[in-house]
Amino acid sequence: MKYDLGLIGIAVMGENLALNIVNNGYSVIVSSRKQKTVDTFLSGRAKNKKIHGTTNLLELVENLKKPRKILLMIKSGSPVDNVISQLLPILEKGDMIIDGGNSNYHDTIRRELHLKNHGIYFLGVGVSGGEEGALIGPSIMPGGSHDAWTHLKEMFQKISAKVDGVPCCDWLGENGSGHFVKMVHNGIEYGDIAIINEAYNILKNYLKLDNSRISEIFSDWNKSELDSYLIEITSDILKYKEKNGAFLVDNILDVAGQKGTGKWTVSSSLEHGAPLTLVSEAVFSRFLSSQKEERVKASKLFHEEKKTYVGDVTEFIDVVKRGVYLSKILSYTQGYALMKKASKFHNWNLDFGKIALLWRGGCIIRSVFLNKIHEAFERNPNLENLLFDSYFISEVKNNIYSLRQLVSHSSLAGIPIPSISSSLSYFDGYTSKVLPANLLQAQRDFFGAHTYERVDKPRGEFFHTDWTGKGGKTSSTTYNK
Repeated sequence: MKYDLGLIGIAVMGENLALNIVNNGYSVIVSSRKQKTVDTFLSGRAKNKKIHGTTNLLELVENLKKPRKILLMIKSGSPVDNVISQLLPILEKGDMIIDGGNSNYHDTIRRELHLKNHGIYFLGVGVSGGEEGALIGPSIMPGGSHDAWTHLKEMFQKISAKVDGVPCCDWLGENGSGHFVKMVHNGIEYGDIAIINEAYNILKNYLKLDNSRISEIFSDWNKSELDSYLIEITSDILKYKEKNGAFLVDNILDVAGQKGTGKWTVSSSLEHGAPLTLVSEAVFSRFLSSQKEERVKASKLFHEEKKTYVGDVTEFIDVVKRGVYLSKILSYTQGYALMKKASKFHNWNLDFGKIALLWRGGCIIRSVFLNKIHEAFERNPNLENLLFDSYFISEVKNNIYSLRQLVSHSSLAGIPIPSISSSLSYFDGYTSKVLPANLLQAQRDFFGAHTYERVDKPRGEFFHTDWTGKGGKTSSTTYNK
C-alpha cells in the first residue's frame, strides 16, 4: 500500500494532525526516531486507522505515492535542516517537503531556495490551534511553491477549520510568507494575552473583584465585540477550582514562559522599521515576570500602598472593556502594518483580507473581530493602515476617552499595564502632525554631523550645520553622493 502523506514527528501536534488527516479520508505513514514512540501511537490512538509507522526514513519515502508529500512536525532550527539533509538523497525531483513547525521565516526562505536548486518543492506552513485544533481543524497558513500548493490544497483545506463553510487555509505567497504570517499571528497572540492579563490585573487589584465576578465579566465580554477564544478560556480559567475549593489560578506562580516566536516578531519589526510597541511590551512583560526573586525584593524596598477605585464599579468595568477593545484594535493595526512592510520588501503580495479569514477559526487568536478586518480590506484592498478604515475610525472615536481613563487610573494606582499603555502612546504618536524628531535630528547633526531635512525645503534635500563653529562643512553623507 502506498500512502498519501508522510509525517515526521509524532509529538502532540504531529499525532493529532495525523489523526485529523486520516479522519478526512487520507492515509498516512508516520515516522519518529524512537521505535517506542511509533509503537505507542500505532497501538493507541492510531489503532485500526490508515496509519503505518516506521523509524526508517527510506521506508517512509518508498511507501509514499508520487509525487511524495512529507510533512515535518519537528522542533525548529537545526533539527529541520538535519531531517532535510537525510531526505534529500532519497527523494526525486517533484517531491515535496512541508515544514509545519514554528520555523523562522528566514530559515524557510533559505531552505526553499536550497531545495528548489535540487528540484524539490518546499513549503513553510504555519499551523495554529494547539492540540485540539490540530485534531479537529486548525488554521493553516501555507507559503512556498504555488505548484506544490496545487497538490496539497484539497487535503489541507479539508483538514482545516471552517467558518461559514470557508476553509481557514489558503496559499499566501512565495518562500517564507506562510511562516512569516504565522509568526505575526503568534506575536499578536502575545499582545492579546497581555491585554487580557492587564485587564484582569485592573479588575482584581484596582476594583478588588473576586475571581468569580471577573470570570462573569469576561463571559459577558465574550458575547460582545470582544468575542474570542482567548476571552472565552480566560473566563473558564478564572472560575476553575481545585478539590479543596481554592481557585487554581491563585496558586499558579506568576512567571511566564515563551517559545520565541514573539521575540522573532519584535525582531522583524525592528528589521522592517515598523512600530510594534504593544507586542514588544508583551514580550518584555514576560521577561520581567521571570525576575520573580528580584521583584519580591524590590516590592519590599519600594512598598507603596496600591490605590483602590472609588466610584461606580459597573461604569469603570465598561471603561476597562472599551479600553481593552481599542488596545486590541491598535495591536492588530501594528501587526498588519508590519505584514504590509514585509510583503513589499519580499515581493509576497500578501492578501491581508484573506489573512483575516484564515485566522477566524481554528487558531488561538480566532475572534469575531477578524471579520471587521476582512471587511476593511474588502472595502479597500490597498488600505494603508487599519486606522484609515471607516469602521475603525468610528471605534477609535467611541473608545479613545475610555482608553485614556484606563491608562491614567492604572498609572495613578500603580497597576502596571505596559501593553495597553503602549497602544495609547502609539496612537498619540501616529496621529501627531508634528513630533519632537526635529530636535532629535538636530542632536544627531550636532554630535555626529548626520544632517537633517528642513520644513521649508523639498523632502530628500539634506543639510548640515556647524553648530559650534569648530566642525567644518563635512557631514556623514558627504562622500556618499
